[in-house]
Amino acid sequence: MDIVYIRELEVETIIGIYDWEREQKQTVSLDLEMGADISFAASSEDIAKTLDYKAVAKRLIDFIEGSEFFLVETMAENIAQLVLAEFPVPWLKLRVGKPGAVTGSKDVGVIIERGNK
Repeated sequence: MDIVYIRELEVETIIGIYDWEREQKQTVSLDLEMGADISFAASSEDIAKTLDYKAVAKRLIDFIEGSEFFLVETMAENIAQLVLAEFPVPWLKLRVGKPGAVTGSKDVGVIIERGNK
């Protein structure tokens, strides 16, 4: 299994449990690794035969910008479900972080792995 990845995708959204977080957009940061077979695309140089990371990124940006989650855990689960349902991905590993959420820390968040059953 090959891996197609997106690193440090930053999106502005409403995320958090505190009142001020419900009123002010914050940045979330994503790393996404997706299982894929890239051999057909490599041999043909046809983007239609690969996992289009630009299409995945655009879909995630639209989804996250339009969302209002309380927890990064919930956001991560919803992102994973979306990618697995809408793209030819049998497995993914996702990191969702909230940079600056904890004083003294560069980033906090969750890392999950999910696959189609």
